[in-house]
Amino acid sequence: MLQDALNNTSQKKIDQSQCPRDREAERASSMITQYLRENVAEFQRLTELRQQGWSNPKGDRYFEKQRHNADNADKKMAQIFYKMMKEIGQEMHRSTGALAITKTAANSPTVLDICMAPGGFLATTLDLNPGAHALGFSLPVSEGGHKVLIHRAPNVTLKSLDVTMLAADMGVTDFSADHPEARNLLPQQFDPGQLFDLVLCDGQVLRTHVRVAHRENRQACRLTVTQLAIGLERVKVGGTMVVLLHKVEAAYTVTLLYMFNKFSSIKLFKPARHHAKRSSFYMIATNIQSQHCEAVLAVERWKRQWKAATFGTDEEHKEELRAVCLNAEEVLGEFGSELVSLGREVWGIQARALEKAPFIKK
Repeated sequence: MLQDALNNTSQKKIDQSQCPRDREAERASSMITQYLRENVAEFQRLTELRQQGWSNPKGDRYFEKQRHNADNADKKMAQIFYKMMKEIGQEMHRSTGALAITKTAANSPTVLDICMAPGGFLATTLDLNPGAHALGFSLPVSEGGHKVLIHRAPNVTLKSLDVTMLAADMGVTDFSADHPEARNLLPQQFDPGQLFDLVLCDGQVLRTHVRVAHRENRQACRLTVTQLAIGLERVKVGGTMVVLLHKVEAAYTVTLLYMFNKFSSIKLFKPARHHAKRSSFYMIATNIQSQHCEAVLAVERWKRQWKAATFGTDEEHKEELRAVCLNAEEVLGEFGSELVSLGREVWGIQARALEKAPFIKK
């Protein structure tokens, strides 16, 4: 799994909404921010601290050093990242119980880890579920991916591939041979009807990922919707998804939380130790009703976004993104109080961490 230190953007630019930055998106973002500033003391304090950090060059240097360490990780640093992800998984489970799979007499527990390397998160999950079987995808080291450090075992199947190229699993089998990466688009990787009790979606775009230029501006979108579409389509009814997200208040994030709330029970978790200064957190969706009409529509929508981002023109891609931008007024009316309840602890943890940061004026 990919840790937040490996994100491909600066802390100032991280976690922006995937909606095109037109007037509608700007208005939605402004409405959400204003609503939260008026209703959540933790968010108001966090906003003030972020402004202090952004205006201090020491903040840039702090996160630049983290990015440098991540991009140039030696064997020792790789082990540190692996151990860190194990600890995040352990803390998550102690706090939420999210990683325990309810055993059934008929079958062994099954886990899908869509972006596995270095494997610490999955290692913790398997420790908590003896006898579980796991399928993990990981970007090949030759393409800039990270080495898998999890202990190899018969119950773990690893496929080294770029998940954003899972064309057949994203519903596309007929495409032009003239496409710049036609030979890299992949055939079906899942067996028919193959489902999982627990799905881990923790992938982020790596700066070290070797990719063609035309993918650059759309890669983050392609990676996000691939994980979401495959994860939701392949999770069992009643199963669990753990999804890494950024900025609870971002318009795209609010849309996603609002959507999952319709067909699952959601809660949020933010590690209090690792990456506490960053905006990353995990959405834990349990008792997922993957056959619910809203879930089926969500998968279809994400697959259309992937297709537009992979094959479409700039305008076609923007139109697909624009189609999922929320009506902020409507969502806040229906979901505002729940959003406050979900996000309060996440904002509080980040605010308390930033208060102690070396780039924040004491």
